[in-house]
Amino acid sequence: MAQLTIKEYGPAIHLHERSIPIDPVNPLERVRVTESLIEGLLGEPEMPESAEIPKSYEEKRKLLRGLLNIRPPYPMEPDFLNNLDGLLQLELKERGVAEASSLPMTSDEFPGTSVKHADKMSLWRGDITLIDTDAIVNAANEQLLGCWQPLHECIDNAIHSAAGPELREDCNTIMAMQQEPEKTGGAKVTRAYNLPSGFVLHTVGPIIEGGRTPTEEEEKQLASCYISCLEAAAEVEEIKTITFCAISTGAFGYPKEEAASVAVETVSGWLASHPDRFSQIVFNVFGKEDEMAYKNVFVKN
Repeated sequence: MAQLTIKEYGPAIHLHERSIPIDPVNPLERVRVTESLIEGLLGEPEMPESAEIPKSYEEKRKLLRGLLNIRPPYPMEPDFLNNLDGLLQLELKERGVAEASSLPMTSDEFPGTSVKHADKMSLWRGDITLIDTDAIVNAANEQLLGCWQPLHECIDNAIHSAAGPELREDCNTIMAMQQEPEKTGGAKVTRAYNLPSGFVLHTVGPIIEGGRTPTEEEEKQLASCYISCLEAAAEVEEIKTITFCAISTGAFGYPKEEAASVAVETVSGWLASHPDRFSQIVFNVFGKEDEMAYKNVFVKN
């Protein structure tokens, strides 16, 4: 079966129906809510039958996240989901949303750069689960179901954990319809649920093992990730701003300098053909090394 299009899977995941998160839970109720959520998960099929409940809230919250990381994608009871969404909304409120509109454009940050359309690009170092662009990009695996390793530090785990389990359910619906793994360089779009963004673009980047130099085909695959995300986002009218993570540079091992160059050049080229479609493209980085890789691209050009 061919890779699905948005027109095919969009209605099945209610892509164009706005999801309005529930109000945050009362901070004084967070311990009780977390404990009830843990108990609810432990009572579900295909989940551990029991677990030692930690005494500290921090360890309770880690246990809850770990259980959600391994939970299969089937629907949740409304009361359970409301409590979980309320907890996630409280955490988002406490951590604070990063406003993309306050970020400088790279044309101002790097005066004289020759990167075309730098006036529509921003470079931001921070947590991608906190930014309020209309869409963010997730570096997914070919199964598109998120990271199943409890508390893993990859971006896939972080995004699914902050969004909530409905994100995995949507991805599962898409993959069940597609009946084959997501191809490297492709992209799918879902709603973002408890994230401040409205949508998540899921893309599968090439895997570079052992720190070797990427092949020409792998470079094309990485470029395809950016193009596929832009093309998918362009089909969703509500998306005017996008935040890209540094695709494939984490666990997938793509060299950071080369990846940054591909990212900026590919997005710049796409914007040249579609100059009015998006108002802002944010390149998100998490560490200093990643940040320098992007700065070097804008300074060299």
